[in-house]
Amino acid sequence: MATFKTRLSHISKTNGKVILANDYDLSVKNLESKTIQNIKQLHPFLCGIKLNFHLLLPLGGKEIQKINKTAHRYGLQTIADIKLNDIGNTNRVTAEHLWNLGFDAVIVNPIMGLDSLKNLVKSAHKNSKGVITLCHMSAPEAKLSYDMEIKMDKKQQLYQLFLNWALTAKVDGIVVGATFPKIIQYCSKQAGKNLSIFSPGVGTQGGSANEVISSGTNYLIVGRTILNSKNPVQVAKELQLQSFGK
Repeated sequence: MATFKTRLSHISKTNGKVILANDYDLSVKNLESKTIQNIKQLHPFLCGIKLNFHLLLPLGGKEIQKINKTAHRYGLQTIADIKLNDIGNTNRVTAEHLWNLGFDAVIVNPIMGLDSLKNLVKSAHKNSKGVITLCHMSAPEAKLSYDMEIKMDKKQQLYQLFLNWALTAKVDGIVVGATFPKIIQYCSKQAGKNLSIFSPGVGTQGGSANEVISSGTNYLIVGRTILNSKNPVQVAKELQLQSFGK
C-alpha cells in the first residue's frame, strides 16, 4: 500500500491542496450527517478532511468509520487532529485505535520527546499511516510558547527544535500556522522536500492562501472560512485555485 504522503500528494494533483477542517462547535447537531454532506458536496475541491478532538468526542466508532469510508470513497485522506502527546505505550494504543477507525494520519505534539516520536512514526509507517507534528500553531498566543528560546545543545526557539525533531524522526509533515509566513519560509528552506507543511489559519484567522503557498506551504487546512460561508462550494473552489498557485 502507498504511504500516506504519497496518497495525499496523488489526489492533490487533481483536487488541489485544501484540507477541510470539519470542526464544528456545540451548536451544530447531526455531526455525522453534516460531515458526510460536506464530503459529498466539497470533495472535488479537497484532498483531505481533518477531524478535531472536539468533533470526535460526541461521535461513536461506527459514525467515525462511516465518515472515513465516505471520504475514502471520494479519494480523500482523513486526519485525526488530537495533538497526541503521551508515553510511548499510550501513543501506540491510541494510534492503533485511530487506524482501526479508518484514519490515514494523526497530528501529534512533539513535546512527547524525540524517542517517543520516532517510535510512533515507525509504527505508523509500518501500517502505511502518517504522522504530522506541530511546529508552530496559528493562534496569536502561540508565540508565547513556540517562539520561546530554549537551550539544549545550542540556543534556539522551540519551533526550531520541533522542526529538527520532525526531520530526525522522518515524520510526514509539520503544522505551521498561516498567520506566520516568515516561519513557513524558514521551515520550508530548512526542510526542503523532506517534509510537507500543513498550514491552518487561512481566512478567518487572517492568513492569506496566496502568501503562504508562495512561502512554502504544501497544504492549506481551512475550516470556518469554508463552513461559515454562504456559498461553501464557491469558497472551496477559489481556495483550490489558489492552492495550485493560480
